[in-house]
Amino acid sequence: MAVPSLAQDDAAPTADTVVATVNGTEITLGELIILREKLPPQYQALPDDMLFTGLMDQAIQQAALEQSVAAAGTTKRDELWMRTDARSYLAGKALQEIVDAAVTDEALQAAYDAKYANAPASKEYSAQHILVDSEEKAKELKAQIDGGADFAELAKANSSDTGSAVNGGDLGWFGLGMMVAPFEAAVVAATPGTVTDPVQTDFGWHLIKVNEVRDATKPTIDEVREELAAEIEQTAVEAKLAELTGAAEITRPGEGIDPALLRDATLLDQ
Repeated sequence: MAVPSLAQDDAAPTADTVVATVNGTEITLGELIILREKLPPQYQALPDDMLFTGLMDQAIQQAALEQSVAAAGTTKRDELWMRTDARSYLAGKALQEIVDAAVTDEALQAAYDAKYANAPASKEYSAQHILVDSEEKAKELKAQIDGGADFAELAKANSSDTGSAVNGGDLGWFGLGMMVAPFEAAVVAATPGTVTDPVQTDFGWHLIKVNEVRDATKPTIDEVREELAAEIEQTAVEAKLAELTGAAEITRPGEGIDPALLRDATLLDQ
């Protein structure tokens, strides 16, 4: 199906070019463009001729439905929905402008340098553990290990952490912040190759064997780009909101209203 000609005269089509009318109400090319922008990505990828026809039909149908409601007069609920939708759209536009201005290549590089490139190297640890439900049991197993028993075999036979027990209690490599505080503190303080005394956490009692310690590899900027962008966005938005609300004259006469009234939708019909 060929795309219909939009030219109403010799001038090139613009956002104000009328593509259809419904009882005299004009529908413009700009409105169809907005309708397309609202579509999910998979629909935006449809062929232009299909989209044009489909969106024009949609706009015509919406206009006819709108007119059927408008003829009876809009209600308080209608007016409030349209007002809040308009406010939400403009607020979203403002937020996007803040984000676009804040998240630049320069800002990303500066954030990366501060958080990773110029930061001291952190450590990663390779460890095994045995988790049991009592200090007495942990001490008993520790005595066996000190007497020459194999840590991995005891983990397989006794650890309640079944996920690691099958691998002899091996937890693989992990960095700081990945384990609960008492466990992490014991790992950091341990001498590689030795087994700690029993360590209590909310999960039970642990025996921990740190096998190796290494400097953690710093991520590349591309690997943490999304993380850094989110942090920059949050900081920029919070700063702008503080600026705008700080400069605005704000009153809150509704603070004494019963919060339960939020659930009283009958107020919209009054």
